[in-house]
Amino acid sequence: MGDKVIIKIADNIISPLGFGSDCNFKAVLAGNSMLCRHEDSFGLPEPFCGSLLDRDEISDLAKKELIDADRYTFFEKLCILSAKSAIEECGIPAGEKDVIFVLSTTKGNVECLSDDVSDPRCYLASSAGKVAEYFGNKNTPIVVSNACISGVCAQIAAIRELLGGKYGYAVVTGCDILSKFIISGFQSFKALSPVMCRPYDKTRIGLNLGEAAGTIVLKAADSSDEDDWQYVSSSIHNDANHISGPSRTGEGSYRVLSDILKEIDSDDIGFVNAHGTATAYNDEMESIAIHRAGLDDVCVNGLKGYYGHTLGAAGVIETILSMKAVDNGVVLATKGFESTGTSYRLNISNQVRDTDKTAFIKILSGFGGSNAGIAYRKGGKK
Repeated sequence: MGDKVIIKIADNIISPLGFGSDCNFKAVLAGNSMLCRHEDSFGLPEPFCGSLLDRDEISDLAKKELIDADRYTFFEKLCILSAKSAIEECGIPAGEKDVIFVLSTTKGNVECLSDDVSDPRCYLASSAGKVAEYFGNKNTPIVVSNACISGVCAQIAAIRELLGGKYGYAVVTGCDILSKFIISGFQSFKALSPVMCRPYDKTRIGLNLGEAAGTIVLKAADSSDEDDWQYVSSSIHNDANHISGPSRTGEGSYRVLSDILKEIDSDDIGFVNAHGTATAYNDEMESIAIHRAGLDDVCVNGLKGYYGHTLGAAGVIETILSMKAVDNGVVLATKGFESTGTSYRLNISNQVRDTDKTAFIKILSGFGGSNAGIAYRKGGKK
């Protein structure tokens, strides 16, 4: 591939805040959130605070937009609808051999297990295959399911395929929906907040969960121009600290940031879009990692106060929203944050701020000590 560069050519977000990336960005910019208290949902005895899609609205949209919509699960409909919108935006020949589909999800159709433990729909590869098949693509799709870092890892997997010369385009879709299995699992960890989450705040008591689908279409190109979003660098590290608790020294996230900073000057970074789950340990760990990486003065934000934690979709939709933010010269506010609740004071705010920088870093952390990050720059290589 020589000196090929990877550029983003299309994107889409479907969430409770709206349909389309621009719609979602405008909603977040305005400070809107669909997080609210849900009772008697999914047959759970305990209420929870989260952001849920309207099942009927999505089903109606699928019937209008998709062929044979009834053969797909709700999860699969979301994936296809998001991918379809992004593909139509850029007009790539999605059925050609030059296109690879990548699916990021943590649980897929896991709710189907409640009916039949042998249900083949529960296999993530089955859902990925249906998405690719819908567009007539015969390549074996890639599935990335690595806890909360899946959305960034999926982008990295796609970029590696493109840089390796195997494909010219990659359609990366991240999606997760909530179910009794997922919510009760987080409840068993005592990780959920009964009220709207407060990332990095001293009063934070836990995370909220949310549903969304997002798609980024990437292209291997010979060059990029001033309007293109270009991939710069990425990294994945596993600190193997604990099955659910992050490293107390932020080791994995620190190493991710250190790797990325070898390829990009911190002075060019408009902000670090962090994981920001609003749990005691995650936010503390990220503050340590960001400090150790020498990024104390760089703006930091987290978007969980708008969507909740969208699991396999988080890395995709938060990357898209970060691109939209730079396009509009802003650092999006961290909704729910008021006063610092971490050992190191991050450059974070609950107000929208201006920026003239052209790059950002997106980081995520997850169960099992997993950490990932990716950096993009607008305007090509400097």
